Amino acid sequence: MRPSRRAVIAGIVSAVTIGHSLAAQQKPVPAPPAPLQVSLAEAVRRALDVQPAIVQARGDQRNAGASQRAAVGAFLPSLGVSGSSNKASANRYNSATGQIVTVPSNTSYFGSVGASIDLFDGFRRFANKSATSATADAADAEFINQRAQVTAGTQQLFFTALAQEELVRVAAAQLERAKEELQIAVNKFKAGAATRSDTLTATVDFGNGQLALLQANANLATAQANLGRQIGVDQQVRAVTDAAFPSLPDTTRLRAEALDSSPQVRQAEAQVRAARSLVTVARTQYWPTLSASYSNGYTGLNAPWESTQAYVNNWSLRFSLSWTLFNGFSREASQVSANVTRDVTEAQAADVRRRVNAQLTQQLAAVTTAYAQITIVGATVAAATEALRVTQERYRLGAGTLLDLLTAQANLTQAQVNQVQARYDYLIARAQVEALVGHPL
Repeated sequence: MRPSRRAVIAGIVSAVTIGHSLAAQQKPVPAPPAPLQVSLAEAVRRALDVQPAIVQARGDQRNAGASQRAAVGAFLPSLGVSGSSNKASANRYNSATGQIVTVPSNTSYFGSVGASIDLFDGFRRFANKSATSATADAADAEFINQRAQVTAGTQQLFFTALAQEELVRVAAAQLERAKEELQIAVNKFKAGAATRSDTLTATVDFGNGQLALLQANANLATAQANLGRQIGVDQQVRAVTDAAFPSLPDTTRLRAEALDSSPQVRQAEAQVRAARSLVTVARTQYWPTLSASYSNGYTGLNAPWESTQAYVNNWSLRFSLSWTLFNGFSREASQVSANVTRDVTEAQAADVRRRVNAQLTQQLAAVTTAYAQITIVGATVAAATEALRVTQERYRLGAGTLLDLLTAQANLTQAQVNQVQARYDYLIARAQVEALVGHPL
C-alpha cells in the first residue's frame, strides 16, 4: 500500500527531530588547540632554519672553509715539540767481555723543538688552494640553490594551505545552499507542489554537501600539518596572507637573465670549476718533492725543573728530495678518474642549463595561463551565481525542476573551486619561476 502524503511528511519531520535529539545527547567533543598562525615571510624564515637540505648546505660551507684554511696552512712550516724521560736498570750487559756489570742507575731527560716544510712539491699546494677555493664557491652556490628550493617548497605548501582554507568556505557555502534547497523541497512537498522524489533527492544532496565539507576540512588539516612539518613545528599551522595579490610579472627579459642568475646553473658551473681544479691536483703527482727540516734538542741527567746548565745540545738540519718514478700506474688512475669526473660534471652542467630553460618555459606558460584563467573563472562564477538565483526562483514558483536547481548549484560550486585553484596555481607557478631565476619577480 502506498504511504499517504501526511505519513511521508511525518516521517521526514520525525527523522529530523530524532537527529537533533541524538546530537543534543552526545557528549561535547573538546575542541582541538588553535593552530599556529604564520605569515609567508615567517614560514620561509622558519623553514630555512630547520630544513635538512639547508642544514647540509651550511655544513658543506663550513667544511669548505676549513679545507681552505688547511690549504693555506700547507704553505706554513709544521712545528712540533717533544720531551721524554728515561730510566734504565742498574744491570748492563757488556758485549766486549760478555759479563753483566752494574752501573749507577740515572734518569735522563730529553726535550726538542722541530720544524719542517716542503720547499717544492710540484705546485701541489697551489693546486690544492685553487681546488679548495673552487669547492668553497660550489658550496656557496649549493646553499643559494637549496635556499631557493626550500623557499619555493615552503611557498607552495603555504599557498596550498590557503587554498584548502578557501575550499572549506566553498564547501560550507555549498552545504548551506543544499540545506536551503532541502527546506524549499519540504515546503513544496507539504504544499503539494512537489513530489516525494524531490525531498529524497534534496536530502541526498544535503548529505553529499556534508561529506564534501568533511573532506574539505580533512584536506585543510593535512595541508596545515604539512606546512607545520616544513617550518619545524609539531602542530597544524594556519597560513595567514599578509600581501596583496601580485600582478602578472614582466617576463620580457627574464629568460636571458635566468640562465645567468639561476641558482641551479650557478651551482653546476661552480661544480665544473671544482672538478677542473682536481685535474690539476692529480697532475702534480708527477713532480718531485723537496723538503727541509730542522730540530734542536737538549739532553741531561738533571730534572729540567732543577737545573739545565749541564744539558747537552743536539741540533740537526736536513734536506730531502723524493721523486716517485713509478707507483704501479696509481697516478695515471688518479688522472683518469679526475678527467672522467670533470667530463661528467661538464655534461651535467650543460644539461642543467637546458633543463632550467625548459622548466622556465613551462612555468612562464603556467603563470600566464593561470593569470588569464583567474579572470575567465571570475566571470564564470558570476554567471553561475546568477543562473543559480534564477533557477531557485523558478523552482520556488514551480516553473523549474529540482534537477535544474541541483545542476545550477553544482555548476556554481565547481566554478568557485576552479576560481580558488586558478588563483593559487598562479601563485605556485610564480614561486617556481622565482626559484628558477633566483630572485623575486
